[in-house]
Amino acid sequence: MTARVFVDGTLSRPQLDHPEGIAVHPDGSVWCGGEHGQLYRIEPDGSSFTEVASTDGFLLGLAFGPDETLYACDLRHRCVWRYDTATGDLTEVTRGGTGTLETPNAVVVAPDGTLYVSDSGTQGARDGRVFRFGPDGSGGPWFTQPLDFANGVALAADGGALYVAETFRPGITRIPIGDDGEPGAAQSVVELPGVLPDGVTLGPDGRLYVGCYEPSRILRVDPSTGETEVLVDDPTAHLLCHPTNTAFRGGDLFSSNLGRWHVTLVEGVCAAPSGRLSR
Repeated sequence: MTARVFVDGTLSRPQLDHPEGIAVHPDGSVWCGGEHGQLYRIEPDGSSFTEVASTDGFLLGLAFGPDETLYACDLRHRCVWRYDTATGDLTEVTRGGTGTLETPNAVVVAPDGTLYVSDSGTQGARDGRVFRFGPDGSGGPWFTQPLDFANGVALAADGGALYVAETFRPGITRIPIGDDGEPGAAQSVVELPGVLPDGVTLGPDGRLYVGCYEPSRILRVDPSTGETEVLVDDPTAHLLCHPTNTAFRGGDLFSSNLGRWHVTLVEGVCAAPSGRLSR
């Protein structure tokens, strides 16, 4: 396993503007967002990137749906956007449906197109929650028991649970999803003292990969036991600098870096099922 800078946008124009969200398209390209609403597409080999759209906001979590549509959370506009990768059309999906999004932070899309969106709430208020929407934006608050700054979200492989990073708890929480789509009682997967977990991704190996905003590291967690190990740690905050979200391409892991202007690639993290992209 090796870690390196995949693409460095420090001096480029456009600049890779403190990317937070990251997602991998089936064609192998890597997508991330900027803090002024920029949406970037990075070539599969990392040789160059293009700003394909802008919301004039602040893009946080990104996720592709089963139809290759990209969904993006926007902090400034307090909404979720849809970007059609085939046509380039950018449209607003929802501002909360039957509720109101305050801090839409991360999104994950189920195979049927259902969106789960974390709403972090206010730091210190412990009022985070999770919204659930259809592809058309219909829906609203889904899990309203208080979460301590709900951040990254990931679906279990069987679709039977949603994992949520609670940044200021700090730890990872599992929310069961019933056959009727309703949430069960929250369960603690692991407590993570001394770090600020931001993003959480389910890897092809069934383990959770957690980007920690502080210190700059990525953790690997077994969701069945809570066993945790450090995958990558950077005390200098250069290779990793306040990493937030992660995304897999095969067995390789990409990480955005909110603290700088680059994307990190960790190669050979785990084996991936043939022909499958985890994102």
